[in-house]
Amino acid sequence: MSITHAQAQAVLAAAEAAADAIGVPMNIAVLDAGVHLKAFTRMDGALLGSIDIALGKAKTAALFGFNTEVIGEFSKPGGTSPGLEQTNGGLVVFAGGVPLRDGAGGLVGAVGVSGGSVAQDAQVAQAAAAALQPQA
Repeated sequence: MSITHAQAQAVLAAAEAAADAIGVPMNIAVLDAGVHLKAFTRMDGALLGSIDIALGKAKTAALFGFNTEVIGEFSKPGGTSPGLEQTNGGLVVFAGGVPLRDGAGGLVGAVGVSGGSVAQDAQVAQAAAAALQPQA
């Protein structure tokens, strides 16, 4: 299964709301489980250089099914897979990319966020991913 259009739009909306709440315009990319672009937005004022970073974070999270910062831990010197970030045409291995999962835990895609500090990107990406979680 892959992310639906409606789900991708919900992820974008949640990310935009989180970015608005902290006052930082973001680039937000949603990829499906096959690592193809499903949805993208560049908020007014978002950094142009961050477009590719958002796409790269989403790609990294979708390919490996982990948050991008986890891949960073694997790939750093002394990690279990040093140099991993050099594979797959280049990975982005700092926070802001989060895999998207369905209610059963299956990977349906990923979101990548860039435009603020690493901590801000991570915060917005987590809010975006939460849009797919069942509400209690």
